[in-house]
Amino acid sequence: MPGATTSPGKQSADKTPERNVDRPMFRRMLSVPEGDNGNVERNTIEVPMSRSPFADTNDLMHPLSNAPSSRDRRGSRNSFGTSLPIPRSKRQSRLSSSINIEEALAAANLRPGMPPIQPTREIIASQLQDMSSVKTTAAKDMAFAFDIDGVLVHGDRLIPEGRRALEILNGDNELGIKIPHIFLTNGSGKIESQRCDQLSQILGVPISTEQFIQAHTPMSALAEYYDTVLVVGGEKYKCREVAKLYGFKDIIVPNDIYAANPDISPLKEFFTEEQRATSAPRDFSKVKFDAILVFSDSRDYATDLQIMIDLLLSEDGVLGTKAKDPLANRIPVYFSQGDVLCPTEYPIPRMSQGTFRIALEAIYKSITGHELERVVYGKPELATYKYADEVMSSWMETIHNEERLPKNIYMIGDNPQSDIVGGNMYGWNTCLVRTGVFQGEGNDKENPANFGVFNNVLEAVQAALKKELGADFKLNWSDSMNPVTGNQSVSAVE
Repeated sequence: MPGATTSPGKQSADKTPERNVDRPMFRRMLSVPEGDNGNVERNTIEVPMSRSPFADTNDLMHPLSNAPSSRDRRGSRNSFGTSLPIPRSKRQSRLSSSINIEEALAAANLRPGMPPIQPTREIIASQLQDMSSVKTTAAKDMAFAFDIDGVLVHGDRLIPEGRRALEILNGDNELGIKIPHIFLTNGSGKIESQRCDQLSQILGVPISTEQFIQAHTPMSALAEYYDTVLVVGGEKYKCREVAKLYGFKDIIVPNDIYAANPDISPLKEFFTEEQRATSAPRDFSKVKFDAILVFSDSRDYATDLQIMIDLLLSEDGVLGTKAKDPLANRIPVYFSQGDVLCPTEYPIPRMSQGTFRIALEAIYKSITGHELERVVYGKPELATYKYADEVMSSWMETIHNEERLPKNIYMIGDNPQSDIVGGNMYGWNTCLVRTGVFQGEGNDKENPANFGVFNNVLEAVQAALKKELGADFKLNWSDSMNPVTGNQSVSAVE
């Protein structure tokens, strides 16, 4: 085409254009449709561009948004300086699955007139574990951290291999032993108990809140520092319930502010009667916000972004005011996770909370000229992995009466930019599966999984078990192991 010296495809393939590169301003980089015949006369006039065709993202985006790989990362400043709070409350331990055989058998003599208690699967498994001490020790010294969406489920739809993988770890193996595992997801928007109930039904295996971490779970620690918070994101008002459970005292959601003054939104949309009935409007000119907490994906980008920008530019967190120096008294803003994409029932991954964060960063910098300093929890941020250590140690006490951290932890995820980056930086063994965000051949080039790439979660679990417990480790329980009724002697077990 006249005036086009390089095709757009070739330009982007050879070199990503830089905004500060000296080049002819009016050189056409985007082709104009020519139709079937390039010589057809048109009743149009072509006017040279006065603005570069290249996006403004390099000038506007925060450095962390430009560095999704494990290279060139740095932490955000926050109201706590270089530290970030996570919960450290002792979890209530339950009865371990390891049963004292002598006590159980002795209980038979305390039931007059009743037949003796017969050995149960748990008792038999415990005997086998005692006789196979090497494998038992190795099994207790390994653990798994599972991402959920794209690894075990797609939305509300089960990934079949996920159920079998969890059955094996819950005791359907030759020792009948429970191998420690937790769930570490960037999903959010519901109370943990509700999400665990939902997952238990989908997966067909019990999932306890004691082994479950979603994106905003570590943010519960912030309740000790902030009283009045704006909570953004999530379906309906579930995130308000989450914040209340965490202990925040004064919880406000964007719909409360919209109900008080619809003019605050740049694009006034239809406000349903349900939204109005469940909103809590008041005079927000008398309310001082302490922090902004983005718990989950925004359902109304326009309104949520506008309210957040208003607060970030306000005088000491009061809506309707404008600070002379917005950097001096800016209230902190926290995001529960940073994923740009997430897998759903739709065949192509959808936008996630990271896109909303990038939009806020770009808007803030375009208005103020300054980078937005914000805090991101979730994978791959360090605070989430530190909290995972706390949960894993507590779960070890729950199932094995040993409050300690296993040595060999395997992170299984589908997103190289969160699951794999975080696991690699934290020293875990990382497994990348092709059932979610990542669907490519080979390993990811920017963030390669150090243990390997697998077609699904079951293949990853099997490979890890055979590495730690031996290639001969059987991935199913057999009643033939019963020394009383079975046809195999326990003495044959290693």
